[in-house]
Amino acid sequence: MKCKITRNAAKMLLKEMESEENKELKLRVYVTHAHGDHAHYGLGLDTPGEEDVVVETDKGIDVILKNGDKFLDGVVIDYLYTPEEGFVITNPSQGNHGDH
Repeated sequence: MKCKITRNAAKMLLKEMESEENKELKLRVYVTHAHGDHAHYGLGLDTPGEEDVVVETDKGIDVILKNGDKFLDGVVIDYLYTPEEGFVITNPSQGNHGDH
């Protein structure tokens, strides 16, 4: 499974993940809602479970994904400043290039 984190997203995530209370946790990307051929995503800090796979990224952030979930394989995590500041998760490999 694959996951990409942009430079902007990594900067924001590392700030949160390096805090003392989060040092033992990893970033989890999960599907909040799937319908048709695309999904909506969420982020959180967590520990991996039996059904999870931990994916290493080139930004030094390990990401927990539910093993075998086609909507999670290939996700891209970005952080945008406009039009609204916040994280945006898409999966271009599934034809998901943003919210509709």
